[in-house]
Amino acid sequence: MSKRRKLQKGHHTALPFEEVPAFIAELRKRSAVSALALEFAILTAGRVSEVVECPWSEIDRAKKVWTIPASRMKAKRDHIVPLTPRMLEILDAVGPLRRGVYVFPTFRADKHLSDMAFSALLKRMGVKATTHGFRSSFRDWAGDATEFPREVAELALAHSVGDATEAVKRRRRFTSPRIGLNTFK
Repeated sequence: MSKRRKLQKGHHTALPFEEVPAFIAELRKRSAVSALALEFAILTAGRVSEVVECPWSEIDRAKKVWTIPASRMKAKRDHIVPLTPRMLEILDAVGPLRRGVYVFPTFRADKHLSDMAFSALLKRMGVKATTHGFRSSFRDWAGDATEFPREVAELALAHSVGDATEAVKRRRRFTSPRIGLNTFK
């Protein structure tokens, strides 16, 4: 028998990173929960499920971090996301809508925003990109427009970098306030 071929999903359509600020400016003209959640996803470089299924218990406003537990992560490791002032503003905007455990709720208290809300919003806005594609936009920006090492960009996307020992050391170093990751906007 021949060797089993690996299935490929293909690339997710992304906006060129240079176009993302204009897109976000248009997105900010909308007040819907889905628009706020999509901006949060873009700014955090988070996966759709990580954002829409985010409970308030993962947000630490005092430390200005969002800690996604390993059980919700693709790589099955905790992921710490520094929260910028704009991310905190988004959390403030959805705070009054709090009806249950989820940061981005639907009209029902026990339900989180649908993972299809973003694709529907992008379609209404006439944007030919996917939510996951914004992670590619982030990676292109980090690689082409900043001086951050490749490993920092990969860790921000919650991708595996090096062996387990190296990854732990790098996570400690890159989440340290001394390098200013909280300055991302």
